Amino acid sequence: MQPAANATVFIVDDDASVRDALAWLLRTRRLNSETFDSAEAFAAMLAQRVARGGPVLREAGCLLLDVRMPGGMSGLALFDQLSGQGLLNTLPVIFLTGHADVATAVDAVKRGAFDFCEKPFSDNALVDRVEQALNLSSATLARHAERDRLRARMADLTERERDVMQRVAQGLPNKLIADALDISVRTVEVHRARVFDKMGVKSAVDLVYLLQEQ
Repeated sequence: MQPAANATVFIVDDDASVRDALAWLLRTRRLNSETFDSAEAFAAMLAQRVARGGPVLREAGCLLLDVRMPGGMSGLALFDQLSGQGLLNTLPVIFLTGHADVATAVDAVKRGAFDFCEKPFSDNALVDRVEQALNLSSATLARHAERDRLRARMADLTERERDVMQRVAQGLPNKLIADALDISVRTVEVHRARVFDKMGVKSAVDLVYLLQEQ
């Protein structure tokens, strides 16, 4: 699957020639990129996005990250920071590593990195993995958006509608719901219809599946 046109590949490497070469390579495959010369610069960009109150990523993204960047925060330290923030599926990390750091990169993959590519890397293999990482990011963001929409729908329910929804999801018939809530069966039917309408479902089975996505 081809990543969305507005997906972004973030490149973090202290070597300007590497950043430029990767950006050019990505352009040849019609992929957008943003480059950063240090882990600190990239972390600061993310912090600014959080400070503005918006999501870290609005569109799919992935991170090409050099393992070693002498003189500042290492790629591994940035990776650990992203892991602690729960961003590894939203922003998959592909490490760029020299031969001496392969074992370190393998360990990072075991801890949640998407992959690593050893320098010098195969252009096609790297871009293929980038596209796969972007597709993972896109799918994760879609799940987050659907969960947010579900929460918004639930927030629109009245307290009584939530009571009815909970019991409908448990598989109770209208008569038992009416008895449990001390209301008429007709009132249950009205609330049930409103719940289905607000939640965008047509049956109790659909409702159960929807609630399981929370």
